Amino acid sequence: DVRSYYARRAAAGVGLIVTEGTYVGHESAGQSDRVPRFHGEEQLAGWAKVAEGVHAAGGTIVPQLWHIGMVRKQGDAPFADAPAVGPSGIRVDGTENAGKAMTRRDLDEVIGAFAEAAAAAERIGFDGVELHGAHGYLLDQFLWARTNRRTDAYGGDAVARTTFAAEIVAAVREAVSASFPVIFRYSQWKQEAYDARLAQTPQELEAILAPLAAAGVDAFHASTRRYWLPEFEGSDLNLAGWTKKLTGRPTITVGSVGLDGDFIRAFAGEGAAVGSIDNLLDRLERDEFDLVAVGRALLQDPLWAAKVLGDRFEELKPYD
Repeated sequence: DVRSYYARRAAAGVGLIVTEGTYVGHESAGQSDRVPRFHGEEQLAGWAKVAEGVHAAGGTIVPQLWHIGMVRKQGDAPFADAPAVGPSGIRVDGTENAGKAMTRRDLDEVIGAFAEAAAAAERIGFDGVELHGAHGYLLDQFLWARTNRRTDAYGGDAVARTTFAAEIVAAVREAVSASFPVIFRYSQWKQEAYDARLAQTPQELEAILAPLAAAGVDAFHASTRRYWLPEFEGSDLNLAGWTKKLTGRPTITVGSVGLDGDFIRAFAGEGAAVGSIDNLLDRLERDEFDLVAVGRALLQDPLWAAKVLGDRFEELKPYD
């Protein structure tokens, strides 16, 4: 089913598929047995077939490697006894003592799990990896001052808070070929904190991104809820645009592409009407960013890319 699902979209003109979030090989990484894992012989054999199917359809595919950290609750599947872990045992909503502050051993195990998953991705035929460092999950919990209150080398100012993520990037970079792309997804907003910001100014953002780029990130996936909103005062650039300007790395933009409603509404069962992409195309032509990620519109309609590329906009349907 997964192979068919992704292959249909590749066959319809999607150039790069980033999979759903997949748990790395650490027992505290997830909270559901309905989310796929990117470790284990059986699981990787299945993923190899997915990559093969996407390639046969003419596309490329990278797994999104994921650890949810303090979002997890004790007792959740797939490993009910595993504790929630994070930089300081604090949930995104500010709840303290909700889990375990990570020890040096915990940090090393998670770094190893990401590196092993990346090596496996290259071995079984994927075209790169994306590291999920956004939305209030583990890597983002280290980047954000509200959830990272450590006093060791992994906490402190904005640069110090990048240490854990940068060590993961470096370990992944070492575990794969030099030409194997490593994408890093990050965001300002978090679950349960949609107005959160890692950086209030371009200078603060550069301090966070520079260590990650130096560690080996090839491209940044800058997650926003609405791609057309400017990130900082005094400029029309969105988060992906600023990321490209500050790091020189290729960037991926995302956020309500092709729709006129924010994805948050979808969780309440609301739909969204078809929206124009003229503004998006103008920004692409100005090289503000390099790639465009499409979520809901492409989830609903596997032919979305073919319709857009073929100027068949009248065939697009509202998101339901």
